[in-house]
Amino acid sequence: MTTDPNHPAHRWHDMGGAPAGPVPQDQHDFAMWEKRVDALMILGSAKGYFTVDGLRRVLEDMGEDAFEKMTYYERWIASINQNLIEGGAYTTAELAEKMDEVSKRGDTYGDATKGTA
Repeated sequence: MTTDPNHPAHRWHDMGGAPAGPVPQDQHDFAMWEKRVDALMILGSAKGYFTVDGLRRVLEDMGEDAFEKMTYYERWIASINQNLIEGGAYTTAELAEKMDEVSKRGDTYGDATKGTA
């Protein structure tokens, strides 16, 4: 377990009581992919693929670098994905095959829909 030398009872992801700077108070709309992450979390949980504890375990196991470099929703989709694999929703091979198929469609929705009309 990695600990913060200034707070030896805390793991690196436990920021409670540590100075973190101001909290942004401005409101923002969520990107469509972020809304889809929320939907996947709700559906996966309702179908019994994971629990809050399972999601949190993966988040905490990602390591400090993930919390520094990944956005909130990037971490959540990684956790959801890992839990869906562990829960048997799909395998890593199935995911890789589907990701390859999707990437061949093009970089944008417009690319993917060319010639389908």
